[in-house]
Amino acid sequence: MTASLRTLERADLPFVHRLFNDPEVMRYWFVEPTYSLAAIQDRYDRRLHDETERRFVIDDAGRRCGIVELVSIDLRHRNCEFQIIVAPDSQGRGYAGQATRAVLRYAFAVLNLHKVYLLVDNANAAAIHVYRKAGFVTEGVLREECFADGAYQDVTRMAIFQRDFLSAEHPAAER
Repeated sequence: MTASLRTLERADLPFVHRLFNDPEVMRYWFVEPTYSLAAIQDRYDRRLHDETERRFVIDDAGRRCGIVELVSIDLRHRNCEFQIIVAPDSQGRGYAGQATRAVLRYAFAVLNLHKVYLLVDNANAAAIHVYRKAGFVTEGVLREECFADGAYQDVTRMAIFQRDFLSAEHPAAER
């Protein structure tokens, strides 16, 4: 399994539509799975030239396996938020870890960001494991931050710095 990231294109929007309308997928994003394809297309068109976002498809030999995004890119403070969805039929195959590392490489080596952060549902143990393995560390817990499934959920904020990611990617450079 060797997945790569490629820029999200208009032809990928039906795939995104399926993800965004899957209740099991969207429960970890704390939003209702009620997106029309037309709304997704409209959002894509409005954000096409938005420099504060980068959206990628996780691709394995032409098979769409998920999406990964850098959003709220702030060039002054050199940080952004990370988001990922791995399609249910592609989970458990290492795509999340591989895509996370690839987009962090892009964020730090191409965009020269200082810090990438994320918010994760405390109940999403699999995602937290992937993030820790990639080098993210917990910054804090936002208590009762999001409302989902009829109750308020605690959310953990995790982050990784450019220096930590790059030193882990190239340990010999530290010597």
